[in-house]
Amino acid sequence: MSRAQILRSIFDAAIAEVGGSEAVSRWLRAHSDISCDHLIAIGKAAPAMAKGALEQREFTSGLVITKHGHHEEAVEQAANIEFLESDHPIPGEASLHAGQRLLDYLAETPKDAQFLVLLSGGASSLVESLAPGLELDDLRQLTDCLLSEGLNITEMNAVRRSISRIKGGRLAHYLEGRDTCVLMISDVPGNNPAVIGSGPLTPEPDASVPDSLSKPVQAILQRAQRIEAPGAEAFENLQSHIIAALQDAKLAAADYAYEMGIPVSVRPRFLEGDAGEIGQGLARRLNDVEVGVYIWGGETTVQLPADPGRGGRNQHLALAAAVLMDGNHKVALLACGTDGTDGPTEDAGGLVDGRTLSQGRASGMNAQDYLARADSGSYLAAIDSLVTTGPTGTNVMDLAIGIKER
Repeated sequence: MSRAQILRSIFDAAIAEVGGSEAVSRWLRAHSDISCDHLIAIGKAAPAMAKGALEQREFTSGLVITKHGHHEEAVEQAANIEFLESDHPIPGEASLHAGQRLLDYLAETPKDAQFLVLLSGGASSLVESLAPGLELDDLRQLTDCLLSEGLNITEMNAVRRSISRIKGGRLAHYLEGRDTCVLMISDVPGNNPAVIGSGPLTPEPDASVPDSLSKPVQAILQRAQRIEAPGAEAFENLQSHIIAALQDAKLAAADYAYEMGIPVSVRPRFLEGDAGEIGQGLARRLNDVEVGVYIWGGETTVQLPADPGRGGRNQHLALAAAVLMDGNHKVALLACGTDGTDGPTEDAGGLVDGRTLSQGRASGMNAQDYLARADSGSYLAAIDSLVTTGPTGTNVMDLAIGIKER
């Protein structure tokens, strides 16, 4: 098995452990006392999570909202389940439509309904109901700014909560005290429920937004009418549980490598900050370590130029790492989003090694130029070094898996 095959198989094992269908099904099997007769699933993993729920429970009705192209036949064909596709990562008309449909669905549901709500990454963009004073163009401009300014997920969601009728616990108002069990796949540092999907059913812990926001973002926020979050009574009949997270994926990856007989080290460091700098740091580490597999996780950011090319943070990280791995044929690195997408692309990430730069040079490409243009995807595509999985049915941030051989 080649280094690339080893890394890909380790990544696949991690994804299998935190897959939405299995995670929900596993949790419901272990909690047979939980009663629920109406289903709501929102996020990139919503179809898979809903599939797991339908395997364990019967529902009177349900609403599933996910990203365009994230299909699950068993869910879409269920007679009592409404399936909506929405916009991600840039919210659009479909996001506002989905937000209104969610509020209408809650209003239509009986007063004695018991809800099972399944949340995963992407919900912030997929479902929205804007505060008075804002329109879709404001939301699009705001999202563009947040993505290009290099804010982390916690900072972005703090801004998103401040302009929403749904986020920051505000959706709880529309439950009207009905019994609700929320199961979440975490795509945020620290697994904070208030940050996952911008916390639609979690009390808002802090209404403040980052101080360093650009003037265009500040102008949009000033136009929004503040909507107060509901009080503690809105959450009295609501329970929340994290059922899959980044650490679960890292440990599953480690177990798989260990079973293959490869020395393995799970690194505790959470990868955050500039993707290029992080990639270089991982490359230095791999160049110096002993033989084995090394597993990191986190979510980096990229400061985009005015006219960015193709790619995402994992592709950028991988190509930056390749620069410092050039000529070292003992090392390789896979960097991928666990949801199967990386930025505004259909690729999960990249897989690079000590030959990545020489392959590019043979085609007249300069890796540093592509990094400067945020066009790492084009470089990696040209040398067949992209990793493409399709929707994975989960989302626990990003994995970086490195290997050092003799």
